[in-house]
Order: sequence, then structure tokens, then C-alpha cells
Amino acid sequence: MLASQQLSQLVIIDMQVKLASVMPAEALQGAVRNCGVLVQAAHLLAVPTILTEQYPQGLGITVSEIKLHLPNCKPVTKTAFSACGELRFSQQLHRDKPQIILAGMEAHICVLQTALTLLQAGKQVFVAEDAVISRNPANKANALARLRDAGCVISNTESVVFEWLGDANHEAFKAVSKLIR
Repeated sequence: MLASQQLSQLVIIDMQVKLASVMPAEALQGAVRNCGVLVQAAHLLAVPTILTEQYPQGLGITVSEIKLHLPNCKPVTKTAFSACGELRFSQQLHRDKPQIILAGMEAHICVLQTALTLLQAGKQVFVAEDAVISRNPANKANALARLRDAGCVISNTESVVFEWLGDANHEAFKAVSKLIR
């Protein structure tokens, strides 16, 4: 199954300052960069984006490297680990967008629970493997295996954005390819 620009919605889960501070530095750098690429490509291609923050009083706000690309996006604050447990999140899901692209942290908690709940709701869930992170790499690997077994498409940032484009003749091709370099 390919991700479609017309059918997709991007969800960035809990990429927050205090949570980021306990992540492995190199993995965090890659996940933040890839989340940024997804957010910018989504903007260029008019793919709606939802940003969540888990208990921001304790875990802080979204990291600036992502937030700067979403200046008008008000994060959905939550305490439930699955974003679907927050009414405002569910209200922002577009009924005509059955594909949900997920990125963020932690892969084995909030990303996993959100993905599984979205699957139960009949959505096609894609997880950008290089844009999710957990404190422990083994937990991330376990989460990705569980998600694949449950029916999620485990993909990556470049695959998603080039699937959204579909063709090198797409008007946004040059702008999107610059994000990857």
C-alpha cells in the first residue's frame, strides 16, 4: 500500500523538550530531523498535520526544530497515552483521510497505543520508522514489530514523502527533494 497525498494526514506525537532530553542523542537528532522533513513536506503538499503534547506541564513543549514549521498549529494536549483518548484529537481527524502517518515518541508507548487505536477505528496507519524514537532501542524495535504484526505499514520518511509526490513532475518535487538532502 502506498501513502497518498490526497488520503493522508500526518500526526507528530509528543516530540517534547523534556522527553527529548532523555533520548539517545544520535537517534534523537535523526528523529527530529525526519519529523521536520515530514512536517515541511506535509505543508508543501497540503497534507493536514496534528501535533500532540503529552502532559506539557511535566514534559515541556514541542521541540523548537519541529514547532517552527508549525507556527499556527495548536498542539492537542493529552494525558491518555493513545492520542485517540483525547476528544480534540479525534475531532481533528479528517473523515476523508483514511491514511494516518505517525511519527514521534515514544515508539513503544504513545506512538504504539495511538497506532493500534487508529487501526481499530479502521484507519490505514503508516509509521515512519526513522521518525520515531524510544529511550531504549530494544523497546522501539519491539514496538515496530508489534505494529507491523498488527497491520501497520512500517515505512520511512523518504518513502512517505516520495509516495505523496508520486511523480518527479509534481509541482512540489524540487522543494520536497531539497528537504531530503
